[in-house]
Amino acid sequence: MFGIGGGEIFLIIVVALMLFGSENIPQIARSLGRLMAQVRHATDGIKHEIQKSAEESGLDTKSLTGGITDEIEKARQGFTKMVTEHTPNDNLGLDDITKGVSEEYGKAAQDIGDIAEGPIKRQR
Repeated sequence: MFGIGGGEIFLIIVVALMLFGSENIPQIARSLGRLMAQVRHATDGIKHEIQKSAEESGLDTKSLTGGITDEIEKARQGFTKMVTEHTPNDNLGLDDITKGVSEEYGKAAQDIGDIAEGPIKRQR
């Protein structure tokens, strides 16, 4: 939360208690809550006024954002088409990679098994 850790929050609470006392903290919290509600209400009012004036002047905000959404969807479809055309059956070469990893794993397991078969046998 805001890049503040638990210890820092605890220190802030202790300092607030020392400065304001335990009796005034609830009043301060209520005042801050009211202030935040007023700020939120004011910003909502400003947003509403901007949208209202834009609609009155003939500016359609939905068409502005709709064009961006359409372009994003076209780009997504184009990317999906490109990937499926260039990799129809080989899964991006994952079969070869998986086979190579499996072979290396088998070799390493055999080497470990050979070491474990030496004079000191590994318990399983």
